[in-house]
Amino acid sequence: MSSLLGLSRAIDWINERIGRAMMWLVLAAVLVSSVNAVVRYTFNRSSNAWLELQWYLFGAVVLLGAAYTLKANEHIRIDILTSRLSQRARDWIDVIGHIFFLTPLCLLMLWLGVPFFMRSFASGEISSSAGGLIVWPAKMLVPLGFALLLAQAMSELIKRIAFMRGLIPEPNPRSGGHAPE
Repeated sequence: MSSLLGLSRAIDWINERIGRAMMWLVLAAVLVSSVNAVVRYTFNRSSNAWLELQWYLFGAVVLLGAAYTLKANEHIRIDILTSRLSQRARDWIDVIGHIFFLTPLCLLMLWLGVPFFMRSFASGEISSSAGGLIVWPAKMLVPLGFALLLAQAMSELIKRIAFMRGLIPEPNPRSGGHAPE
């Protein structure tokens, strides 16, 4: 189990770094959006490339930031229901959810997303909008994001099982802002 916990720490480290980088992409997206709006309304000029860059940045933040969100235990939960359950029941909900829902979703999205990206990359796909950007970098975010999410799901599963066996302390204590009343 110690080697699995080491793998979990490595996955956590990678997704922590990527998640922190995504925070900067939010700033970049806001700046691109602001400059685009100022140029459009001040000079009555616009560019499809700037609009598409906004979409790409937003897509990167969502897809690449999902694993960090899971790691930080900030994903959506139904706390009003689970807060009434014992810690052991909540642990089992996490284990079952990761194994039977999150993992199959990630695998399906990888199975569909890799060919989706590969076709675009192989063809050198470019946006159909005048002045648009190349498309494959945006399509690459789908399999990359779900691969990171799958890896983080495995990390969370490893930590949850280790916690349930009494090998480590609670890996994801509920943060103060999200604790049930």
